[in-house]
Amino acid sequence: MESIHTLLLALHLLLCLCPCWCEDQGLKCGDLQIGQFTCKDPVIDPHTQSAVGCTKNRKVKVLCMPVENITCSGKLYNGLAVSKEIDKEVDCRYTTKYSYTTTLLLSIFLGMFGVDRMYLGYPAIGLLKFCTMGFLFVGQFLDIILIATQVVKPADGSDYIISYYGPMLYKMELNNQTYIMPPLTASYVDEL
Repeated sequence: MESIHTLLLALHLLLCLCPCWCEDQGLKCGDLQIGQFTCKDPVIDPHTQSAVGCTKNRKVKVLCMPVENITCSGKLYNGLAVSKEIDKEVDCRYTTKYSYTTTLLLSIFLGMFGVDRMYLGYPAIGLLKFCTMGFLFVGQFLDIILIATQVVKPADGSDYIISYYGPMLYKMELNNQTYIMPPLTASYVDEL
């Protein structure tokens, strides 16, 4: 029994003398949990009122830093230093060149000629509206409503350029990440 203990002690010393096995296996900055780091807000373009660098999948990378007195990747952070290992993306609005105000005004005043649909990148519908005087003004009226409620968007899939305090609509939808709260019952309230 004494020989096994001595053998294990010798093996432990041998492993600790080898620098490749005994390097610090501390916390990596990329493995920090929520609350152990903070992220800066994305930079907003004053013309498009959306984040600079927003991709087509409506995500933008932000700079993040570990909070004060967190040691990760072998470095003690002060809460102000940015860590390149923390790779976080936030939601953003992907905009190109289409203005909401311009589109709505084109729809109201020139929608019977299909100029609004041409501007948004729908040439076939625009030509059809031109040939039929906006489907005898019924199509123009419907397009004004669809554009005003932001149902019809540019053909490239982008969002409209809308001023920061403008009439921006956000769609709420249910998906696999949506949590549906059960109805409140007396037994459920007692559990809370």
